[in-house]
Amino acid sequence: MHSRWLSLIVTAPLLAISFIGPLSVSAVPVAEAHTTRHGVTSSGDFLLVRRDNDHMHMHHGAPLTELNETAIIQWHDPTPPSYWSIDIEDRDPSVARYPGLMALHVIFMTLAFFVALPVGIAMRALKHSWHGLAVVAFYSLCALGCASGTLYTKLTPDMYEGSTHASHGYLVLILSLCLSAVDITRFLVRLYVFIKSRSRFALKPFWQNIVLGRNEVYDVTTKYNGLDAEDPSEFDVAEMKPLRLPETREPLHVRRNQPIAIIQTQDLDDAEDDETEPWVNNSRSSQGAIHYTQSERTVFQANSPRDSRHSDETLHDFKLPGPIEPQAPLTIRICQGAFATLERALVFAAFGMTLSGIVVYTGGCRESYVNGCLAHLIKGGIFWCYGLVTFARYLGSFSELGWAWNISPTGEHVSAEFVESLVIFLYGITNTWMERFGVHSGDPYTTKQVQHISIAVMFWFAGLIGMGIESKRVRRWLAASAVAAVGSAEASEPPSYRGSFNPFPALVIGVTGAAMSAHAQTYLFQVQIHELWGRLLLGFSVLRCFTYFFVWLGPPRSILPSRPPTEALASFFLACGGLVFIFSTEEVTIAAMRKGRDDMMMFLNLAVAITCFAFCWTFCIVAMKGWLKSRSSPRYPLSAP
Repeated sequence: MHSRWLSLIVTAPLLAISFIGPLSVSAVPVAEAHTTRHGVTSSGDFLLVRRDNDHMHMHHGAPLTELNETAIIQWHDPTPPSYWSIDIEDRDPSVARYPGLMALHVIFMTLAFFVALPVGIAMRALKHSWHGLAVVAFYSLCALGCASGTLYTKLTPDMYEGSTHASHGYLVLILSLCLSAVDITRFLVRLYVFIKSRSRFALKPFWQNIVLGRNEVYDVTTKYNGLDAEDPSEFDVAEMKPLRLPETREPLHVRRNQPIAIIQTQDLDDAEDDETEPWVNNSRSSQGAIHYTQSERTVFQANSPRDSRHSDETLHDFKLPGPIEPQAPLTIRICQGAFATLERALVFAAFGMTLSGIVVYTGGCRESYVNGCLAHLIKGGIFWCYGLVTFARYLGSFSELGWAWNISPTGEHVSAEFVESLVIFLYGITNTWMERFGVHSGDPYTTKQVQHISIAVMFWFAGLIGMGIESKRVRRWLAASAVAAVGSAEASEPPSYRGSFNPFPALVIGVTGAAMSAHAQTYLFQVQIHELWGRLLLGFSVLRCFTYFFVWLGPPRSILPSRPPTEALASFFLACGGLVFIFSTEEVTIAAMRKGRDDMMMFLNLAVAITCFAFCWTFCIVAMKGWLKSRSSPRYPLSAP
């Protein structure tokens, strides 16, 4: 299988590029344009007509290569001075300015939300002893950031009237305080029970049981237990001893359909064999022995015979017959999911506040630019965050849910594709109606509105189909005819049922990218940058389909993340495409053309550099959490024997 993945790494991007290449839009240089009366711009032998009251989108002519300032002033007010202009660009030496305070605000808030907060989330999930220190560091950095930002605002004139950056930032801080209140409440309850029990005080038990909450004896309030969204313990009780498979030369597809060998489990307290195999996910001893399938020449059997089975044939060789432990009540699971989602959403909210701060400081997204600016920032930001989450899935995040192209070691969960389809559905069903905001009753639909509403309707119904495909009940309905023909006793699920092969999220994003590559624009640079991020989104779609194709050939049979290399490439295409989407805002492209920065290579390289930096940050956070988990479990070795 290694050779197959290696060849895929080389061929998949080439096939993706060759597939999306014909969709590029060729632009023809034109002569210098001039504006006539009634908003009609002539350029050589063509007329550039303002389409359906939209902002000078090309109708019959080719895109312009140079700015037409007269036409821009017709539809947009001149850009007023901003914090950036008075601090950096057009600074008056005779007036005191304080850009250093703004730099401190940026540094402190970045350290708080992109360093201390993710570390605190990981430590809380593991009930690490330093979790409290991470929380204190987070709020301390937030306090310093707020102080420096407030001081800068007091010493600097208001250059952005109606800014909501500060108020939205305080809402994010209030949400984080509400989540921290859950931990504080649990600590106070444990302390009250300890004092009431009049137990003998000892520092170490008090720290472990009361402060860290590792002993549930003092956690008498189940309603707060339901909000505790720590990760399941994966390495606490049992250890696997795999049975060796007999040597065989049978083809791979034949061996995959044979009965699966099991792995014997034993209590670690009774283990006497020094040759026990390295680490493996396991269950709690109270649930009894759990049988997994075997994988040779991987982390489970480093000394297996070379001729028995190759490691590239055993990537998907572990299977769980059912849930390891009984599911919690529905209410508890909803509380856990809501808490974990809100906790992690703080990081994405911080990214939104970063965009908001950049807009306010540079003075963008005002007056007639606001609608297009919001559309690019929100939609591009969604694709950017989606790309980072996809890369985290590739690294192994959410493997306990089975979202890392593996089999969940903790039982049945909704699939990642269901969540993707749900988000796509919610976006489509809301954006369908939002496209007409601000329009008077009876106004005709413009070409631009029809374009965007059509895309939203596609999101709506494609997301609905995607959710239906992921429903196990709907799957049973779809298979009812076949089962009725032979009887349920003779019907068995095919191997492909172990994974989710739902193409509709990828289809929606790919069609969106293809459509936006052909989006009409006024200037050639705007056409090129839209074409760029459209290709990147379409590349994600193609690579995700490659992932489904190869995983279909070998469905996941392991509790370990399989890390398809196509997903690493797809996540990069998606995140980079979302960032270029943000860069393609009309105001940004016009500013780049005014300053002679309308260079496609510069924009692409900048997006790639920022994406690589963000991927490195994601890698460090995921690796740090795994390192902490390995240290917190004495039965999880840090290195292979």
